[in-house]
Amino acid sequence: MLVRFGRTSTTNRNEINNMAAAVIVLVVIAFVLFVFAAAAIKIVRPFQRGIIEQLGRYKTTTDPGLKIIIPVIQSLIRVDMREQVVDVPPQEVITRDNVTVTVDAVIYYEPTDAQRLVYNVANFLMAITKLAQTNLRNVIGEMSLDQALTSRDNVNVSLREVLDDATDKWGVRVVRVEIQRIDPPGDVMAAMHQQMKAERTRRAVVLEADGVREASITRAEGEKQAVILASEAIKQQAILEAEGEAQAIQAVADAERYRQLTVAEGEAEAVLKVYSAIHEGDPTPDLIAIKYLEALGEIADGQATKIFLPAELSSTMGSLGAIAELFKGDEA
Repeated sequence: MLVRFGRTSTTNRNEINNMAAAVIVLVVIAFVLFVFAAAAIKIVRPFQRGIIEQLGRYKTTTDPGLKIIIPVIQSLIRVDMREQVVDVPPQEVITRDNVTVTVDAVIYYEPTDAQRLVYNVANFLMAITKLAQTNLRNVIGEMSLDQALTSRDNVNVSLREVLDDATDKWGVRVVRVEIQRIDPPGDVMAAMHQQMKAERTRRAVVLEADGVREASITRAEGEKQAVILASEAIKQQAILEAEGEAQAIQAVADAERYRQLTVAEGEAEAVLKVYSAIHEGDPTPDLIAIKYLEALGEIADGQATKIFLPAELSSTMGSLGAIAELFKGDEA
């Protein structure tokens, strides 16, 4: 009984040891599989590109998504394809007119070829920074200080073109270059401020003079228009007065002519009536002489009338008798 019990205990202990060893082996295998899976499964994000190397050599470039590689044999390099910003440190640049200025720029670039970006340049950020500084000195050095301060757009375009051509072999496209600031020396800044102040003072004086001149011209034009309008008014008044006087004179002349015509017609009618009455009354020479004398007497009653009597009254009376005889002869 004792011997059998001892053998049973030994068998159970061996089974437990075997089971423990099997569990340990399974755990090790699971851990190895987990490590293998972690090393083999790679995820490339949407803004990235993956470069797979196999035994140290370039194999392929992968798109975003889940990728499986062979650990130890293969490796995956992720390349960010988003637009990046590089801040170029400020540097001193000498312009064409020998003025030292401090220039600070910013470069915006985006990778276009992940393979060339990884294999064609070792330190892209340092390379593009040094390249930008060198070309910035060249571009600014060909300009005067005034041109550099007023033509930043031209500087940006020129520098972008140069950097874009130089970085094309690195698989990078330079989107734009922005000059943040251009700082001249202190004495130059003070001189520029004085010049700007003098220019603004000059502009103020010119604008004030132009304003005074424009006001004088406007005032003179107004006075001229006032004089012209006054002259036109006087001329129109004189014309109207002259036309009124002419119309009045014409009306008076028409009235006088009408009066004279009426008087003449009345006198003619009176003469005709007297003539007819004389013929119808058959006057004698003595009656004619008496009427003549009466008429002379009425004429003599006028205050402003001068009477000249004939020298020989008998000859005058004879003439009147002859006239009477003539009237009678006409009746016969």
